[in-house]
Amino acid sequence: MKFTRSHALLFLAIAVWNVVTYGVFIKNLAATDNRPTGYYVAHTVLIVGNLGIAAVLAVLGVRALRALRQT
Repeated sequence: MKFTRSHALLFLAIAVWNVVTYGVFIKNLAATDNRPTGYYVAHTVLIVGNLGIAAVLAVLGVRALRALRQT
């Protein structure tokens, strides 16, 4: 599959969106009190997973943009 510029920009936009929204989620999670440990563990796993997805999408977007500039 050949990535176009719009694909690369979409990947970067989704990566930024994930980082921003999960940044707010981290802030809100830190502000909660009196929750069971499982609550924090489950949400931390979700945060780490989604930030990992954001990193992968950002790398794909940057690589696609670089490849498009070379051609």
